[in-house]
Amino acid sequence: MSNARRRKAAPPARTQRRGRRGVVRQPKGPLRTHWLLLTALLLTLTATLLFQGYTQHLYDDRPDGDTAPAAAGTVPEEIRTGGPVIDAPAGTAPRTAAPKPGTIALTFDDGPDPRWTPQVLDILKKAGVHATFFVVGTQAAAHPELVQRMIAEGHQVGVHTFTHTDLGAAPSWRRSLELREAQLTLAGAADVTSSLLRPPYSSTTEAVDDPGWSAIQQAGREGYLTVLTTQDSEDWRRPGVPAIVKAATAGAGNQGQVLLMHDAGGDRQQTVDALGPVLAQLKARGFHFATVSEAVGLPNPVHPAGAGDHWQGLALIWLLNGGNWVLTVLGWLLWAAGAVSMLRAVVVLYAANRHKRLRRRGWGPPVTEPVSVIVPAYNEIAGIEPAVRSLLASDHPVEVIVVDDGSTDGTADLVESLNLPYVRVIRQENAGKPTALNTGIAAARAELLVMVDGDTVFEPDAVRMLVQPFADPTVGAVSGNAKVVNRGGLLGRWQHIEYVVGFNLDRRLFDLAECMPTVPGAVGAFRRSALLAVGGVGEETLAEDTDLTMALCRDGWRVVYEERAKAWTEAPASLSALWRQRYRWCYGTLQAMWKHRGALTQRGQAGKLGRRGLLYLLMFQVLLPLLAPVVDVFALYGLAFLDPVRITGLWAAFLLVQMLMGAYAFRMDKEKLGPLWSLPLQQFVYRQLMYLVVIQSVFTALAGSRLRWQRMQRYGSLQTPPTAVPTVLPAQGTAPDPVGVGGYRAQVHEAARNPGHGT
Repeated sequence: MSNARRRKAAPPARTQRRGRRGVVRQPKGPLRTHWLLLTALLLTLTATLLFQGYTQHLYDDRPDGDTAPAAAGTVPEEIRTGGPVIDAPAGTAPRTAAPKPGTIALTFDDGPDPRWTPQVLDILKKAGVHATFFVVGTQAAAHPELVQRMIAEGHQVGVHTFTHTDLGAAPSWRRSLELREAQLTLAGAADVTSSLLRPPYSSTTEAVDDPGWSAIQQAGREGYLTVLTTQDSEDWRRPGVPAIVKAATAGAGNQGQVLLMHDAGGDRQQTVDALGPVLAQLKARGFHFATVSEAVGLPNPVHPAGAGDHWQGLALIWLLNGGNWVLTVLGWLLWAAGAVSMLRAVVVLYAANRHKRLRRRGWGPPVTEPVSVIVPAYNEIAGIEPAVRSLLASDHPVEVIVVDDGSTDGTADLVESLNLPYVRVIRQENAGKPTALNTGIAAARAELLVMVDGDTVFEPDAVRMLVQPFADPTVGAVSGNAKVVNRGGLLGRWQHIEYVVGFNLDRRLFDLAECMPTVPGAVGAFRRSALLAVGGVGEETLAEDTDLTMALCRDGWRVVYEERAKAWTEAPASLSALWRQRYRWCYGTLQAMWKHRGALTQRGQAGKLGRRGLLYLLMFQVLLPLLAPVVDVFALYGLAFLDPVRITGLWAAFLLVQMLMGAYAFRMDKEKLGPLWSLPLQQFVYRQLMYLVVIQSVFTALAGSRLRWQRMQRYGSLQTPPTAVPTVLPAQGTAPDPVGVGGYRAQVHEAARNPGHGT
């Protein structure tokens, strides 16, 4: 192995070096503002998506003829028989106007469209004809340059609502919203306003029904002139160019007409091809083309917009375009995240299967030398006795060193009162877990060390299995298989699933890729010489186990995973306790990643940690969780505005992949599949808690706040496992006892079977 390296400086967010061990306490003060920032960002995103959903997915794109007629009992006779331009102001009788004889008011609906509108404008310009364009607000916002061109070339503009909404079927509030937003879009796009309105799905005055008349009346009260039609080219049917020309030029005499055509709303190639012949034929018959106001002899309804409306309109356009950009970026991010997640699932499952096959080959000659087990303890009275007794029940020779870190609950007194052989108690003032571990390392007599938390119970063969990888001289540390003991409740089941599916599958992948970032404090083994070479356990981070593991990797040691070394640990039994634990884990991992970022540019074992392990952690434990709230908001957006069946199907497919991964991981760990029924529920509480933990940790790190340890709550659910001590070591992974530890082992086993006896 390479020479010992000096430990690098701590990351910007450095933890307090002295303090009690346990879970981290959230700092108070300015840091809480990040929750306000997060809430504001999510509310802004939600508002943006709601606005985009309204403008893009509530857009009514039915054909013009796709409306069912309704009763017309309230429509005045003078309206049904009057002209196509209707003025219905509040408090006075409605009035109508018709085009002058020999005059055609050519109108286009549904635009502007970047493909068809320029072609229509080119034809009109060549023919010297001015028309009236009734624009849809969302289309005008997307293509303001086309609205500006219409006005610059002498055409008239009117509004066709904001989202092409059937005003007759809409409630009063939405009618006002549609007209106001459409008007603001005109003000922002071309710095003009217009009092002309063409209601979507309208036609002639004879076709006005009660809902349509109600909408016309409301528009009149808000200052609009409603422009209906007298002649429909029926280009919306796309019947063919000859049919469009025939419908647009039908009729005898020189009666004035308001002619309806479309420059958007679908494929308008037939309209473009028919427009030239229509203009030519009508001109040949002596008709004159004019805008709507000119055709009926009214003042120009288009006026410059006020400064307030112009800036509000610009803001509306920026919001629409910004929303489109956000949706595009989010769409790509979500597709990328989905693809990466699926790729990860495939890679993890492949790695797990390959790891299982490789481990069948064994590690080499059996490792039988004694092991020093270090148990740092602070106020662990609830679980320390089961933990120590389980270690003495091991089928491998051990000494147990309990380092009491200034406990105030009598932890050290309890261990001493047990009077167990080969158990030493070292008392020190409260200095933190890293210091307690270093005290244990200094006092250890064996080269092979096992570090275990005071809330963990080992299975009888766990120590033996845990040290077998040290038959390979390149291995410096070994991660064991931590199991959740209190898995009875829903929260316990979720953590049990996470330990088996998340942690253990990842450890198999890390082992195979030689980039293990963490040997858990609950069950891990180390070479004492390797620990001394890297300076022992560091105090710079809250995740001392991750920091230590990364230091060993950077010093050239391999870190492996031995799934047969099982230990049982207590998991938090409440959401608040789980939050505090995971907050400490995540924040400490961020500290360790920052501290060891230099591994990204190193070679050898350190480079594998940097370019494989650190990048994997960055992607799947930082970046993707940060994106998770957006995924949830986007999923709700999809259910509300997109295809809910498709969105539900995608979620079900994602859940199916998780279930399959879970079943495979449970099978590999020889666990019953029963707890997996709670996996779907995990998506609605547990997952959100985990990504909020990541968000909190990232903001804490960026703020440079200091965190301190607090005691982890213990529940006393640990029990010493049944001891079945063989008279000789099992054949697998062992060998004859050549080092004189047989008597030592026998005394340990006798003490475990008879707790009251001591030496």
